[in-house]
Amino acid sequence: MSYYMHRSPWWFHRFETLSNHLIELVLPLATFLGRRMCMFNGAAQILFQVMLIISGNLSFLNWLTIVPSLACFDDASLGFLFASRGGAKKAVLEIQAEDTAGRTPKPTRGMLVRRLVNISLGILIGYLSVPVVMNLLSSRQMMNTSFDPLRIVNTYGAFGSSDPQDPSAVWEEYQFVCKPGDLYRRPCLISPYHYRLDWLMWFAAFQTYEQSEWVIHIAGRLMSNDTTVLSLLDHNPFQGRENPRWVRGEHYRYKFSTPGSASAAQGKWWLRKRIGAYFPAVNLEGLRGYFQSRNWPHPHIPTRRE
Repeated sequence: MSYYMHRSPWWFHRFETLSNHLIELVLPLATFLGRRMCMFNGAAQILFQVMLIISGNLSFLNWLTIVPSLACFDDASLGFLFASRGGAKKAVLEIQAEDTAGRTPKPTRGMLVRRLVNISLGILIGYLSVPVVMNLLSSRQMMNTSFDPLRIVNTYGAFGSSDPQDPSAVWEEYQFVCKPGDLYRRPCLISPYHYRLDWLMWFAAFQTYEQSEWVIHIAGRLMSNDTTVLSLLDHNPFQGRENPRWVRGEHYRYKFSTPGSASAAQGKWWLRKRIGAYFPAVNLEGLRGYFQSRNWPHPHIPTRRE
């Protein structure tokens, strides 16, 4: 779906942007406007997340976002999903009917304590959220930052700064499980599963290999045909052959091919343009000092067991 939605007309993308802002910024206020509006907001949020799941690979993030949206539905609206055993369903509905009619029982000490805890927690979260909101309104907004030592309230943004054309670091001949590589491979749907290495490689492409030293670590282990690392990949071109002596990283910019174009007719889902080298060709001997300076076990040096 992402392939076709990406190539949708301009007006559809404008509609997507407008819908995104309305659902994420305006509709949540409906939570406080009564039962029906609250349920409408919950349904809209869930539908929005389902569309994101269908059109993109954000692993488990969208599924987690659906969970709090379920709180917008009360027991009466969800009762049809559960079998009535022992009269529990009937008892809950009676309690809700009495509450609606204003015939609520006198609160017990436990209920008062819980109410006090809830109010105190709400005040605490509100107080801790002040620097987060100020950061949101700032022209120098910081992403993925915590503002208190316990990290209770913080900012998160996987796409605070992103490139819609997806620059990707590609290791020549090696294929990742889901990240763009083979131009003829159809985009995969993995949600809610999370291919951690594919995800990290996508972010590494926005940086240099000096900022993502773990890429060089993996390159060294690939040259030793490390089974642990290879299990994270889809294709190993050296399977059953001599270990590779050199590994290099190439930097490409990927984009979807256009439906109906000559490339699409050839079976290409992707088009790519080489940006340059991501990291130079390296070999195990040349990486020995690099590994030792970082206390990484060199593939040629077996780890001692104590």
